[in-house]
Amino acid sequence: MNLGILGAGRVGASLARAFAEKGHTVTLGHRDPQAGAARWQGPPVHHATLAQAVAAAPLVINATPGDSSLETLTALRNALRGKTLLDVANASERLPNGMPGGLLYPGSSLAERLQAALPETQVVKSLNTMFFSVMTAPQSLATAPKVFLSGNDGAAKAQVRALLAELGWADHAMLDLGAIASAQATEALMLMVPHVIRAAGFRPFALTVAD
Repeated sequence: MNLGILGAGRVGASLARAFAEKGHTVTLGHRDPQAGAARWQGPPVHHATLAQAVAAAPLVINATPGDSSLETLTALRNALRGKTLLDVANASERLPNGMPGGLLYPGSSLAERLQAALPETQVVKSLNTMFFSVMTAPQSLATAPKVFLSGNDGAAKAQVRALLAELGWADHAMLDLGAIASAQATEALMLMVPHVIRAAGFRPFALTVAD
């Protein structure tokens, strides 16, 4: 499958490597594709602009910084028309120490804002409640976490579930929370992150539910 990934930081690069290793054709969207290609270490992927990465694939993953994702993706509205958008970002204030601060959209969520701005795109929120390395290796934690899904379109969520399964997420570990409005809840979990890191250290974790 052709996948476009927007953002080449730790999250975007980790997802790009994982999906390329699974045999997907990955186009990784950078602000500066030439510099990004020169730094790349991993399986072959295409390095392109954000617009080119959107154009290259029917399913696009948003791994851009959450505090600017809405502006960035709204500018790509026409290119995103008719596509599935997997949003893994969280919109929080950036603190000087690099930790996430307060929510940018209290009472709403980045995913809801994206869906409103991109009415002809099917937005699915997932993978935003964990350390980036856990996204592609859920079995790396001693206790298997849950991964949440929020979205209005069942077919788009089915596409995302198939990709999650390839990353090692068991079907019983995928918890469909319902419509895109439920992303408010999972994005709000980011308020715990600074406290978890302060208490347990900077290491892989997931914010989850036990059953």
